[in-house]
Amino acid sequence: MDGLTVERAQELLEQCRGRQVAVLGDIMLDRYFWGSVTRISPEAPVPVVDLEEEQARLGGAANVAHNLHTLGLKPLLIGVIGEDAAGQMLLELLQQLGCRTDGILRQLGRPTTEKIRILGNHQHLVRVDREVRTPVNSTVAAQVMRVLEEAEDIEALVIEDYNKGLLTPELIAAVLQLMRHRGIPVLVDPKQENFFAYAGVRLFKPNRREVAQALQQPLQTREDIQRAAIQLQERLQCAAVLITLGEQGMFLYEATDGRQSFIPARARHVADVSGAGDTVIATVAAALVAGATLREAAALANFAAGVVCAQPGVVPVEPKALLEAVAQGG
Repeated sequence: MDGLTVERAQELLEQCRGRQVAVLGDIMLDRYFWGSVTRISPEAPVPVVDLEEEQARLGGAANVAHNLHTLGLKPLLIGVIGEDAAGQMLLELLQQLGCRTDGILRQLGRPTTEKIRILGNHQHLVRVDREVRTPVNSTVAAQVMRVLEEAEDIEALVIEDYNKGLLTPELIAAVLQLMRHRGIPVLVDPKQENFFAYAGVRLFKPNRREVAQALQQPLQTREDIQRAAIQLQERLQCAAVLITLGEQGMFLYEATDGRQSFIPARARHVADVSGAGDTVIATVAAALVAGATLREAAALANFAAGVVCAQPGVVPVEPKALLEAVAQGG
C-alpha cells in the first residue's frame, strides 16, 4: 500500500496550481493517422490504409509541459524546433492551451522532431521519424542559458533528455551549476548518451531497460533492481532514484534515509504506454513543488501513469481522472 489518500492527493493538486516549473529538453510533435484496412496493396505486400482521421499532439518535453499545464501549473518549456510546418503546428498547439512559448527557440536548417504513427483497424502499423540528432551549436546553448537565467520564478526544473541533440554535456553541466547556485531542484528523465552526466540532481528517473543498458547488468529480480538503484545513486550522488518498471510499477530509493519502496502498477487496462514516462516525471514535479514527500510524489505519479496508459496515444493526465484513480486504488 502506498498510503496516498484521496484527500491528500486533492490537497497536493490544489497546492500545485499556478506554480511555475521549467521543462528543458527535446521537443517533439506526435502525429497520428488513423484509418481502416480492407485490402493489400498490389504494389507490395503491405496494407492499404484508407485515412479517416489525423491528429497532432505534443510529445517529448512538450508532453511534460502539457501534463504540467493540465495539472494546473504554469510550465516554461525550453527547447529547439525548426523553421518548418511541424514547428509552427507545435507552437499553435501550445498557444491553444495557453502555454508560454517564449522559451522555444527556432533554428533554421534543423527540422522539428516528428514521430508519425500510422494505424489501421486500431493496429499500429508503422512509425516514421523525422529528426536530426546532431548537437546544437553554442549559440543555441547560450540562448537556453539566457532563458533559464531570466526565469526568476521557477520552483523546479525538469530535464527531458531524448538524445535529440539539445542536451550536450557542456549545456547539462552549465544548467546544473546554475540550478545548484539558485537552489532549484532538478528532476531528470535520462537517455543513454548522457546517462551519467546528471550528478547531484534531486531525482533521477530512468526506466528498467535504460538502467540495464547503462550498468550492463540485468534487472530481473527485486534484488537486481534494488542493487542497481543504489549503484546509480552512489555514482550520481543524487537525492533519489525512481526506476519505472512497466507493468511492475516503480521502485523508489531515497538516499537521505536509505528508504526503498516498491510501488505496484495501477493500470487496469493498458492501451498505449506512449508518453507515460513524461506523465510520471511531470506529476512528480507537480507534487514536489506542492510540498509532497518523494514517496507521495511517486505514488501519485504511479496513479497518473495508470490513467494515461489506459488511453491510446500520447495524452496528458487530467486531475479529475487522477483523483478517481486514487479513489479506486488507494
